[in-house]
Amino acid sequence: MNMKRWLPLIVFALLAVLLAAGVWLSRNPNRDALPSPLIGKPAPAFDLPVLHDPGQRVSLKKLRGAPFVMNVWGSWCAECRVEHPVLTRFAESKRVRVIGYNWKDEREDALRWLEQFGNPFFVVVTDVEGKTAIDWGIYGAPETFLVDADGIIRWKHVGALTDTVVQQELLPALEKAEKKR
Repeated sequence: MNMKRWLPLIVFALLAVLLAAGVWLSRNPNRDALPSPLIGKPAPAFDLPVLHDPGQRVSLKKLRGAPFVMNVWGSWCAECRVEHPVLTRFAESKRVRVIGYNWKDEREDALRWLEQFGNPFFVVVTDVEGKTAIDWGIYGAPETFLVDADGIIRWKHVGALTDTVVQQELLPALEKAEKKR
C-alpha cells in the first residue's frame, strides 16, 4: 500500500473532522457565550445625526435621565426584518424609549425600509461610517442594548429579538435597572 497516495485523503478527512467539531461546539444557544465587556459600564458617548432630519443630532447626554433600548439595524439586514414585528410590539408598550441605531446604511434605503415596515422608534440615529459602533462593540445587526437612566449598559442581545427574549431577558433587565435608581 502506497502511503503517499492516501496522505491527501487522510489530511482532508482530519480537516473535515476538525471543522465539524468546531461547528458542533459553536452551536451553543446561550448568547452569553460572547458577553459584552460593556455590561455594567458607562455607555460610550456618541453624537449622531437623526435619520429623518440630519441637521439634528442626538447624543448619549441628551438621552440620559430615563432608560432606553437601543436597537442596531440596517435595511440590508435580513434578521432585522425578522425581529421588526417583535420590536414594534415592544415599542408600542411604551414601557421605555426605543432608539433606532441605523448602521452602515444609505439614508434613502433606511427611510424606504421604515416606510415599508413601519417606524417603532422614538428616534433613529444613523452611523453610516460605523465609527461609533466600534466604541459600542457592535459587530453585526441586529444587536440590542438596554441603557439605564444613568447611562450604564445593563443588557445586550446579539441577534434578532424574539418575544421570548423580550419576556425572559429584556423586561427583567429593565425592571432590575429601574430598581437601581
